[in-house]
Amino acid sequence: MSEPLVLGLESSCDETGVGIVRGRTLLANEVASSVDLHVRFGGVVPEVASRAHLSALIPTLERAAAKADVDLADLDAIAVTAGPGLMGSLVVGLASAKALAAYLGKPLYGVNHLVGHVAVDLLDHGELPMPSLALLVSGGHTQLLHVEDIATRITEVGSTIDDAAGEAYDKVARLLGLPYPGGPVIDKAAQEGDPTFIRFPRGLTARHDLDRHRFDFSFSGLKTSVARWVEQRRLDGEPVPVADVAASFQEAVCDVLTAKTVDAAQHLGVSSILIGGGVAANSRLRTLLEERAAAAGIELRRPRPALCTDNGAMIAAVGSEAIRAGLKPSGLGISADSGLPVSTVVV
Repeated sequence: MSEPLVLGLESSCDETGVGIVRGRTLLANEVASSVDLHVRFGGVVPEVASRAHLSALIPTLERAAAKADVDLADLDAIAVTAGPGLMGSLVVGLASAKALAAYLGKPLYGVNHLVGHVAVDLLDHGELPMPSLALLVSGGHTQLLHVEDIATRITEVGSTIDDAAGEAYDKVARLLGLPYPGGPVIDKAAQEGDPTFIRFPRGLTARHDLDRHRFDFSFSGLKTSVARWVEQRRLDGEPVPVADVAASFQEAVCDVLTAKTVDAAQHLGVSSILIGGGVAANSRLRTLLEERAAAAGIELRRPRPALCTDNGAMIAAVGSEAIRAGLKPSGLGISADSGLPVSTVVV
């Protein structure tokens, strides 16, 4: 059997992504972001995101088909994000995918957005050793996942109990007077700062936290600590050393993320770690995790930065793996699920 030609549609947040894969070969990955529309609000506005998806989906689909040089009639299947994500945004993508599947007479797979961040690595590096540990870090999610089979067996090992890492980046950027989104600008500012300038707290790393939250994350206290430090500095009439604060904050985040990830990998006895999600493009996180994984004798797999952020290729990759595993299509009656658990790969 030839490798399936799969179209993937992603619309869970503020990126409209359309990807096309043949098996595990990437043919096209086109993304239209509405981030500029959200800048003045300091975060994603669901209604604005939904309307942006409506405007961007068809042009993005046309670009992807042209890039891949394929006729949509030749597709073997269509995959679309069914959750988790913003409900309005998910509905736009689902409705579009259903219409396309019905018109073309193609099977439809409603898939999990989070699993997409795992499966996308297959497009860069091929077969993933099983079992593996995946660290997903984005504006809405910070999770450790035990991956035993991409299509059928993924379980959550740990997650954030409050803010996601990317959310903390956005909030700290606002405190420092930096623009939205905060991840890239703090990463850039940190290049000029001293990561040891301030010892900010490392959430859920104290001895009394290890019984219940050994592999969980918390960034709310870190965000509050930064806010208090900056506020006191201003009350004292002193300038805020933005680069040093950014570097110190980033070091605290990356220290916790990498330490807990390597600890979880050793605890589970896995030999491979995969990192995904928008924050996975962060330069310090990638470097520090590489160093700590290497010291522990664990392989680190990192998709290229363009595949870390939300995109359609990762959704197409999940669809391809679902077909490979022999999973049944979802059908046209599926609904969006904003809280879809990672254990459900195909709805």
